[in-house]
Amino acid sequence: MTKKQNKKGQWAKQASAELKGRELETLATKTAEGIDIAPLYTEADLEGLDHLGNLPGEAPFTRGPRATMYTVRPWTIRQYAGFSTAEETNKFFHKALKAGQKGLSVAFDLATHRGYDSDHARVRGDVGKAGVAIDTVEDMKRLFAGIPLQDMSVSMTMNGAVLPVLSAFIVAGEEQGASQAALSGTIQNDILKEFMVRNTYIYPPEPSMRIVADIIAHTAQHMPKFNSISISGYHMQEAGANLVQELAFTLADGLEYVKAAKAKGLDVDDFAPRLSFFFCIGMNFFMEAAKLRAARTLWARWMEKLFQPESQKSLMLRTHCQTSGASLAEQDPYNNVIRTTIEAMAAVLGGTQSLHTNSFDEAIGLPTDFSARIARNTQLILQHETGITSTVDPLAGSYFVENLTAELIEKADALIHDIQDMGGMTDAVLEGFPKREIEKMATARQARIDNGEDVIVGVNKYRPDEDSTVEVLDIDNDAVRDGQTKSLDKIRASRDDEQVKASLAALQEAARNNSGNLLALSIEAMRARASVGELSSALEEVFGRYTGKQETVRDIYRQTYGSAPEIDEVENAFSRFCDEAKEVPILYMAKLGQDGHDRGAKVISSAFGDFGMDVRVGTLFQTPEEAAQSAIDMGAHIIGVSSLAAGHKTLLPELIEILKTKGAEDILVICGGIIPQQDYQYLYDAGVAAIFGPGTAIPEAATKTLNAATDNLMRMHNYRSDRLSKAAG
Repeated sequence: MTKKQNKKGQWAKQASAELKGRELETLATKTAEGIDIAPLYTEADLEGLDHLGNLPGEAPFTRGPRATMYTVRPWTIRQYAGFSTAEETNKFFHKALKAGQKGLSVAFDLATHRGYDSDHARVRGDVGKAGVAIDTVEDMKRLFAGIPLQDMSVSMTMNGAVLPVLSAFIVAGEEQGASQAALSGTIQNDILKEFMVRNTYIYPPEPSMRIVADIIAHTAQHMPKFNSISISGYHMQEAGANLVQELAFTLADGLEYVKAAKAKGLDVDDFAPRLSFFFCIGMNFFMEAAKLRAARTLWARWMEKLFQPESQKSLMLRTHCQTSGASLAEQDPYNNVIRTTIEAMAAVLGGTQSLHTNSFDEAIGLPTDFSARIARNTQLILQHETGITSTVDPLAGSYFVENLTAELIEKADALIHDIQDMGGMTDAVLEGFPKREIEKMATARQARIDNGEDVIVGVNKYRPDEDSTVEVLDIDNDAVRDGQTKSLDKIRASRDDEQVKASLAALQEAARNNSGNLLALSIEAMRARASVGELSSALEEVFGRYTGKQETVRDIYRQTYGSAPEIDEVENAFSRFCDEAKEVPILYMAKLGQDGHDRGAKVISSAFGDFGMDVRVGTLFQTPEEAAQSAIDMGAHIIGVSSLAAGHKTLLPELIEILKTKGAEDILVICGGIIPQQDYQYLYDAGVAAIFGPGTAIPEAATKTLNAATDNLMRMHNYRSDRLSKAAG
């Protein structure tokens, strides 16, 4: 035994004595990633780790992409924001820049994400909700009024409608006097992730990958300061992925994009240095910091292995990070300020290049100016008051962090190998592998929260005696939609329609014949004042509009939860329904509007299915009319609606009215998701039977749903009996 190993033995003796009969092994834990966490690490645990020894700014960049890191320039404070109209968002941008923010990050509304103009019938409940509405170049110009784009780094989270939105940004810059070469910033352009988790896609995977490659090609040639893609793991963790999955799937996506660009004849060194990444930072503090160190190491190794670039910059992983929205709780919401601070510290100790910190009220609704200021100041305090920026990679050499880094490298590397063996990430996505694995992890995690194994302070333990209420931002989306419609009408009346038609026809021809560059042709169309919806529709005629498969995992939630009195209550409620109805309850799970975030809906569907209910999951992006008809056709007893994008006040009352007009008022409507408590009574008055906000335990939701459905059956039975009696009399 070496001297270093002997130290651990000495500690074990002392610890065993303090445990008074408990086994030392009981102090060890295992993470969701399958990583064993020892109660003590010593210098002996550094032996054999193969990522040690490199300096910051030196491949494989474990310790950071730049030698000086924050000692010369701290990370960029880049808060993600978009509020209803371009004018309102522009006001917010100016306030934020004045208050110390250094870069801009744009959140678009769901209509824009999905390539619809604001006046389209399918997006009535989505316009201006959860982001800014952008229909034309004129909207983009108003968005950046008074902000010189040649001097400002702008990040845009856009994937489905990436061609018209990026083109509108480029044209807005040109009309400000900024050439394409002068523009700096990032477009997300990460479509593979959309097929896995976030679902704001438009076209099928193969033509979507062509769009990605064309954007990489155009920006490499004309926009040397612009990042052509932000390869995102953020939404994977938000959807339930563990950190190994987030790492492996994100990096595998990146490798697929490099492969697609090379297939177009691009030299890897011409574009790889402008690729960027985007990771979620959750509450596992040390592992999140280690994750960023592991990500840089793995990217450099895989890029070297597959593409042999000549430039070291092509091996360098640069990343933006955002604190976790999924970690925020509606209950005791001021706890979220603490959560965001912890996550922000993990991000900067891991070496992020820019950061967004979430507002504490985002589990309830859109952030207010008050909450946004706290979120922004969190970063300013970290930069100016903590000393974090005084040294490079301060966690380097930590026995624990270096072991976590090594474990993440090993496990994520193995998963990347598996994906490469499948043929790469496009093939894996088409097979449904990453989506399925993430949903398994999300379902098990929810079960551990609901049974109290994973403690969430204020939610499943240490709950306050009284609920806290906070002000939330309410957007009048009818007013936003009316304003956008008037603007569209004005532009359509003043533009040269023949020029618009010719530019869209040229775009379609290139899409159909696999010729030209789709971004270059889209820029021409947006210069002519084509709209986001018109350009997206033109490509849809060639590529088609993609509808994903809706599958749910089974036998995970209940198995993870285990036996408990609350499960017995679900079973009793289930039996009561079956006794009354003489059949199994049918739940139709619907997603209304253009919100593609389906983690909540999928977890509920999986768990309720485990409880014996017949759960049918509808296609994404339904109108209330489509959802109502689907539920009627299958004989559903209950419609469950998952809402995360603030369209509930428009879409749910419409659904209930349609059910009534179709003579199906006996179908119970329940909902869950991010719904402010101030809206509950409005929804109850509209006819919603039950509302389950964030943090509701699934067994509680299942029991309440089943009992409400049984009571509804009995009520409707009595109602019909009374009508028959009166008719007979």
